[in-house]
Amino acid sequence: MAKFKDVSPARAAAFKILQQVENGAFSSILLAATEPNLQPSDRALCHELVLGVLRWQLLLDAIVEHFSKRRIESLDAPVRIALRLALYQLRFLTRIPAPAAVNESVNLVRAARLSSATAFVNAVLRRAIREAKYDPAHDVSDPIERLAIDTSHPVWLIDRWIREFGIDEAEAFARANNLVPPTAFRLVRNRSERAEVLARLTAAGAVLEPSQVAEDAWRVSGATSLVRELSAAGQIYLQDEASQLVAQVMEVRPGERVLDLCAAPGGKTTLMADCAGDRAMIVAADRSEARMATVVATTQLHELRGIKPMLLDATEPLPFAPRSFDKVLVDAPCSGTGTLRRNPEIRWRLTEADIAAFAEVQKQILRNAVAVLKPEGRLVYSTCSVERDENESVTEEVLDQLDTVSTIRTRPHFHNTDGFFIHRLRRFY
Repeated sequence: MAKFKDVSPARAAAFKILQQVENGAFSSILLAATEPNLQPSDRALCHELVLGVLRWQLLLDAIVEHFSKRRIESLDAPVRIALRLALYQLRFLTRIPAPAAVNESVNLVRAARLSSATAFVNAVLRRAIREAKYDPAHDVSDPIERLAIDTSHPVWLIDRWIREFGIDEAEAFARANNLVPPTAFRLVRNRSERAEVLARLTAAGAVLEPSQVAEDAWRVSGATSLVRELSAAGQIYLQDEASQLVAQVMEVRPGERVLDLCAAPGGKTTLMADCAGDRAMIVAADRSEARMATVVATTQLHELRGIKPMLLDATEPLPFAPRSFDKVLVDAPCSGTGTLRRNPEIRWRLTEADIAAFAEVQKQILRNAVAVLKPEGRLVYSTCSVERDENESVTEEVLDQLDTVSTIRTRPHFHNTDGFFIHRLRRFY
């Protein structure tokens, strides 16, 4: 096993996480699992390094290729990751001394038992320091490729967004995807008093800003330890404002029978139940047993009694009587292109074929959902995707049975939230 005795805990942890992400893991899950083992300062730096490297990967790789004269794919994974880590610090974290960034990345390669590559890594990084203003996008003639490098997104995604939104909005969206999103939370009404929680946060030095997107939501900076404590105690729930908005537009009322398809990990489910004061019956369905365990755990932590968990595959005919639910939420599995600030590795894994495949799954789930919706019942279809193929093109499939009540879109570059599509529909027969 590699030993990182000459590397800071934050960089060692970031290095290990990025290696696992290259093998298909998700950074958010790995960061959450790693953070309890780090001191607060190391935790913050590890988080910054992992997400920063993933956001700027294409740009960093272009710099590596320029200074090394080698294709990025030809480098061993530990070498590639160590170079990205150092270059991210050199380019974006000016508070970190350049020698520290270089030396620790060299030590990471040595710890990975690739001592023969240490001279190579050192040479590439020393040249990058000497030519600190090198811009890999400067001499690229194609405007789409240039924007892709400059904003660190795959060319095909930039091209797709330009065709869909126009170049100005596509650029604004891509640039927003590289910003750190705000931390947002909601109070768990069943477990906390608003005045008391907000007073505790303010006394601890937190800066609170009421949300302009979702009701009874706040953005918070500072007082990180207390925020974690309140979340662990079930008094607040950390959730993007646009995600909260999805649950709120359901307008679940006492006595209603509600179906939440694709419910895991449970943020929207538990918010609906909390808003209804446990006086509605909400069937929370998901096909993943592991993810459903999270729904159950959150339900118990928030002391909610109106949620009935159920394992099922929503792409199959649903085990409910036709027209038996007052309201249905389809928060569909999707490409996640509206969440690239939080999940930057998605941009490097996604393909156009994936978007088409998601759309077919979404259409099947939506058809099944409509079948169990009562006449005059309300259905909310939502995704955290900005792609028309997963949004309007999907809901158009059922407009012979449902009509539109409202459509809401949120975008990182407009609202500083995740990008969501929320389509509220009514069954008219």
